Amino acid sequence: MEIIRKNVFTGEYKVQIKVSVSGYPRIGKQRELKKWTESYFKGAMSEQELIKNAQELRLNQNSLLYQKGIDYIPSNDFSMYDQVLDTAVMLNIIPAQYQNLNLSPLGKYFAMAKGYQKDIADVKALAMKKWFTTNYHYIAPVIDDTVEIKLNAQKPIDEYKTAKDLGIETKPIIIGVFTFIKLCKFETSQNHQDIINKITNAYIQLFTEFKNHGVKLVQIDEPMLVTDLDQEDIDLFKSIYNELLKNKNGVAALLNTYFGDIRDIYQDVLAMDFDAYGFDFVEGIKNLELIKQYGFAKDKQLFAGVINGRNIWINNYEQTLEILNTLKQYIDAQNIVISTACSLMFSPYTKENETQLSSEVLAQFAFAEQKLDELNDLRLLFGDQDYASNQKYQDNIALIKQKLQNQDYIDTEVRQRVQNLTEKDFVRVPDFETRFEIQAKELNLPKLPTTTIGSFPQTIEVKRNRAKFKKGEITKEQYDQNIKDFIKQAVQYQDELGIDVYVHGEFERNDMVEYFGENLSGFVFTKNAWVQSYGTRCVKPPIIWGDVKRLQPITVPYSVYAQSLTDKPMKGMLTGPVTILNWSFPRVDIPLEELCYQIALAIREEVLDLEKNGIKIIQIDEAALREKLPLRKSEWKQYLDYAIKTFRLTHSGVQPQTQIHTHMCYSEFGDIIKEIDDMDADCISFEASRSNLEVLDDLQANNFKTAVGPGVYDIHSPRVPSKEEIKTAINKMIDKLGVKKLWINPDCGLKTRGWEETLKSLKNMTDAVKEIRAEKGF
Repeated sequence: MEIIRKNVFTGEYKVQIKVSVSGYPRIGKQRELKKWTESYFKGAMSEQELIKNAQELRLNQNSLLYQKGIDYIPSNDFSMYDQVLDTAVMLNIIPAQYQNLNLSPLGKYFAMAKGYQKDIADVKALAMKKWFTTNYHYIAPVIDDTVEIKLNAQKPIDEYKTAKDLGIETKPIIIGVFTFIKLCKFETSQNHQDIINKITNAYIQLFTEFKNHGVKLVQIDEPMLVTDLDQEDIDLFKSIYNELLKNKNGVAALLNTYFGDIRDIYQDVLAMDFDAYGFDFVEGIKNLELIKQYGFAKDKQLFAGVINGRNIWINNYEQTLEILNTLKQYIDAQNIVISTACSLMFSPYTKENETQLSSEVLAQFAFAEQKLDELNDLRLLFGDQDYASNQKYQDNIALIKQKLQNQDYIDTEVRQRVQNLTEKDFVRVPDFETRFEIQAKELNLPKLPTTTIGSFPQTIEVKRNRAKFKKGEITKEQYDQNIKDFIKQAVQYQDELGIDVYVHGEFERNDMVEYFGENLSGFVFTKNAWVQSYGTRCVKPPIIWGDVKRLQPITVPYSVYAQSLTDKPMKGMLTGPVTILNWSFPRVDIPLEELCYQIALAIREEVLDLEKNGIKIIQIDEAALREKLPLRKSEWKQYLDYAIKTFRLTHSGVQPQTQIHTHMCYSEFGDIIKEIDDMDADCISFEASRSNLEVLDDLQANNFKTAVGPGVYDIHSPRVPSKEEIKTAINKMIDKLGVKKLWINPDCGLKTRGWEETLKSLKNMTDAVKEIRAEKGF
């Protein structure tokens, strides 16, 4: 699609700067895809209707980008669940336990993502892991001896063709061979190089299919290139693409990278037969330096990623045009395509959905749809030598200054508290081993103590109570009484199950981050700014607008009430500072480190209040600590220094007998296991079941001192684990770690599950523990 526009500045026609989008949100403006898919799971929507609705949503988005004048519109970025899983299915990487299910292809697809349990069929879901440094989770493919690699190109071809039928030319997006291989888990006796060759040959066939259907340009996403690469990695990449590019059959290939720079392989890829390169100039701190030092490939396009796809703040046109004008010194302007730095799937859909925020606040935001407008603004400004006098440019500069110069959101007291912190504020006394003995006497828990991670099912009644209160249909007193009724029921369930350490269920919380943000200064909240976390799970990150402090006790009343209902220990449940920071859209005018310390001081106050009110076990979740670990090891220290210290700050003031827990989920922990131990918690629970308890080896190898609770079953799947299955997992844990510091719990919170499956699963868990205690004489 060749779009030529009249230059609005001179009235003359000039060479048109083109713009590109690397990917677009797919859940729908009102989370339509989520709702349809969940209806399908419940049997309330047919497969045919789901597919039809999803196609209509996808084509509407293609049309929107076309109407916005985007030159390079993505296709095959849409997914019913996950793009990595889509790639596995495209390559027929479907292990036999899923392939043999008596289900449709879509049913098998969802079984891989969620597990499947019906009649005699019972399969677990594939592992779920974090997509680089985002809060998006991908399904990790498994290549075992039952897998036969062969191409099934139906999805990318159909999505290209259906857009083409509307007159919309798209660039299909595919995950590159190198990145895909790095994300796969190999459980096969086959030679790995043979498997890589088969996958490469399938991609060659895919390019033939693209050629046959008239595709002009393919975007090959290789984000793994921004990580640390050794010579073996570089040689593997070159061997794959030297073969693939020899057989691209006249289809142009765009090598697209994001989330960092490609310093380890820049010169190598430039020498290869790609037709265009996509570099991230937002997070890729060295990409501009690489071009300055080594130049750029002559007569090839650069897709310059200058629009941040991962935040909600307006683009700073002055800074962006400085980058583009620098690039123009090394690359012909006609060969520069202005692009998003990564997919926009990490951004909410549109500001049009927001009706409760002030115009002053909304003016500072650009969601996915507004980022399309920013691309067009930059296209026109970059094409004009006198852009500084243009009204769009001047308005943008004024908005940037307005936020920076606004003193209303600056809290000098909070900033001074951060400045006054000393090293002793990050050290808890006495040491862990001494505390362990004190807490053992204080709590008097049995061997293999059982607990849950925090939340219980957010039922329709729970959500309705919250909605009625927000709409003013019930009073605060009525709302609180309903919450107490939910808590009372949860305590009764835990009594019946024989759980050792209780939780109150978190029925007052809409989200583990947003809830705390609502009770802290410095945050603003949207109504519909949803982004996809995984599959049908969407989150609505709060926005950190100003300095942060605690305004009043947040969780204390509910925790105290819950504790009054039982003699068992009731955990106080908090979200840690790193997770609040990482799962929000943070402000960009102060360092993240300073912002994290502000949040930590607020959580510290809540911890001390819980302790003062008789709560003996306090869990401070840091589910997202590993998530934002930089992709390059050379940058780890700076992040870990403040991430670990801010957590320690939250709990360093408590008494020795108060037990501090934390929780981490869906990440790979082995490479920072020592730093996790340095958090100096008393117990850490890990997501572990989907990854087959791989974390046990890391804990054992590093002589992990902290007590641990590796998850014994997967809560992100509706399947109910059997008692024997859980016993097997527990015995494996005992063999690796012993029993002295071992806790038994599910993988994560239970808010997304229903009560029926929750109670069945927890009963199997507690029954399994009781049997093991009896068998081993504990």
